[in-house]
Amino acid sequence: MSRGRFITLEGIEGAGKSTVAGFARDWLHARGIRVVLTREPGGTPLAERVRDIVLTPGSEIITPEAEALLMFAARAIHLANLVRPALERGEWVISDRFTDATRAYQGGGRGLALELIEHLASVVHGDLSPDATLLLDLPVREGLARARDRGGARDRFEQERQAFFERVRASYLALAQRNPGRIHLIDASRPLEAVEQSVAACLEALL
Repeated sequence: MSRGRFITLEGIEGAGKSTVAGFARDWLHARGIRVVLTREPGGTPLAERVRDIVLTPGSEIITPEAEALLMFAARAIHLANLVRPALERGEWVISDRFTDATRAYQGGGRGLALELIEHLASVVHGDLSPDATLLLDLPVREGLARARDRGGARDRFEQERQAFFERVRASYLALAQRNPGRIHLIDASRPLEAVEQSVAACLEALL
């Protein structure tokens, strides 16, 4: 049995990752491919508990270093209990966020040293990298407006100011420039149908 493919979705708040994840799953299902849809931080019951620590606003400060360590702790649990077993079964895994999010949010947004992030990445998943990453990009102001329109309580990241997300977006775009073979930049400010056509083209290339 051949190994499954690992696809990650990235982008700032409001980029439409959840919608695209559902579209990609259905597109692959229609072609007879078994798909596991998941997210980070989280994806398994234990990793979701770590997610709650990271995202829930509270009275205690979570430093950038602690935030990154929590992200990688959740990632290690997620990989061991869900992602790697699914890939070994020949299933495709679509994850809403992966280590590029840590590079963009904790590295670009928080200013954490990228050397530390890359060291943690090598320890947690040095032998595993996404086969393709779909980076859904749009202006920060538009993304935050979409996120606000969803309603509901805002998590720790959603409470950040626009300047934080500008740094995150810039970090994502820099990652795309450095990794053109893996990261596919998709203009998420276009109508949904156009975005889905771009996603389908990326998936077709993987097949």
